[in-house]
Amino acid sequence: MIQLKDILYKVALEEVVGNTHSAIRDIHFDSRNVGLDDVFVAIRGTLSDGHNFIKQAIDKGAIAVVAESLPKDRVNGVTYVKVQDTQEALARMAANFYENPSEEIELIGITGTNGKTTISTLLYQLFTKAGFACGLLSTVTIKVAGEDFKATHTTPDSLTINKYLRMMADAGVAYCFMEVSSHGIHQKRTEGLQFRGGVFTNLSHDHLDYHKDFKEYRDVKKKFFDELPKNAFALVNIDDKNGSVMVQNTKANRLHYALKTQADYKGQILENQFDGLLLKINGQEVWVKLIGSFNAYNLVAIYGVAIELGLDAMEVLPYLSALESVAGRFQYIVSEKEKITGIVDYAHTPDALKNVLQTINDIRTGNESLITVVGCGGDRDATKRPKMGKIAAMLSNQVIFTSDNPRTEDPDRIIEAMEAGVPPEHYKKTLSITQRAQAIKTACNLAKAQDIILVAGKGHETYQEINGERSHFDDFETLQKLLTELNK
Repeated sequence: MIQLKDILYKVALEEVVGNTHSAIRDIHFDSRNVGLDDVFVAIRGTLSDGHNFIKQAIDKGAIAVVAESLPKDRVNGVTYVKVQDTQEALARMAANFYENPSEEIELIGITGTNGKTTISTLLYQLFTKAGFACGLLSTVTIKVAGEDFKATHTTPDSLTINKYLRMMADAGVAYCFMEVSSHGIHQKRTEGLQFRGGVFTNLSHDHLDYHKDFKEYRDVKKKFFDELPKNAFALVNIDDKNGSVMVQNTKANRLHYALKTQADYKGQILENQFDGLLLKINGQEVWVKLIGSFNAYNLVAIYGVAIELGLDAMEVLPYLSALESVAGRFQYIVSEKEKITGIVDYAHTPDALKNVLQTINDIRTGNESLITVVGCGGDRDATKRPKMGKIAAMLSNQVIFTSDNPRTEDPDRIIEAMEAGVPPEHYKKTLSITQRAQAIKTACNLAKAQDIILVAGKGHETYQEINGERSHFDDFETLQKLLTELNK
């Protein structure tokens, strides 16, 4: 068994009371999971403070406690370790406990407001097609050399990250592609990980319920690149004005990708249709199954990562053309009889919704109507609601505001906040239907031959969360069933 002193390697210690040579069975930050000979790390969370559960952890058998303030009443035989930041300490302890698995894998982190899931998932697809054993840590799923595990957070806690990275290393995984969220960076979940490269996609309005303002949100993202080592690469979207900010202080090799400006990896859209894109990347043409300018950016980034990791340029292009869209990311179905196109997309930020709607408008002839069904999540950033209402109304022929995941909020109040952003000249094109299934059904009933329905906000999610309870709800499944019934 590993000793306490070994898992405290590189942790900034302020005070140690007791024996650090004790053998450790496991590490926990939830006192309910603590067992005999475990270490309990007291984390100050947003809902509760782990320091209030130190006694409970010791009663359950904890042999050591790591905390930012040590209790006055101490138990003989228990080692107490004081640190300045238990979140950072937990991340470094987790890496040491699992024998630093990120050092055995080429780990690539993808961060930004939109595109993280698509880029990480498609990189996993591409490198798997190229014959490598790969790992994936994403919002949608966790994959270890082809085996699937359920994902619960965009960036899991540091113990979970290192547990899966150890599984990957033991399974012979060569590359792991990981979504890195602003929450994960801010909560130090990625501390102690050795990244081979980082990708910045874009930055727009999101998570301002968590971060104080946009500057803090941007600076948290930047911190990821600040901490990349010299032997890593930092590939950033230079068409986004925040791209250059991300790499201001990085020690990594700076690389750019773009559609509009000159860059190390330059893309150009030659054709944009519902069945795919014709792209030119660094002078080479390639047809891909994904659509829209946002996916063009994603594909150029994927190409850049593949080249930086040593794949041959001419080998990468056929792999790009074979990539399949990610569940809930511009996933679409066309009804056989009326040729109505139904699209499901995860767009849950103003910028993502704008991108999807503009993509549809760029492709359609104008003879069809575009009907958008959209809501906003509860207990999350409320300031984006009127913005999303405005965007949906301005870029659609008909809008139905509905419930997303209201969580503990009143869905009608969320809808009212979205309605508040609609310009007066667009009032007549909006409807509000609280029940999401009914809203999608209404969109299908309103649609005529050749029309387009966009259901935005939940994408890949297979549940709806109302008052703390999750019930099954799948946008694509619902839309597919309704459009199929229209054919009868």
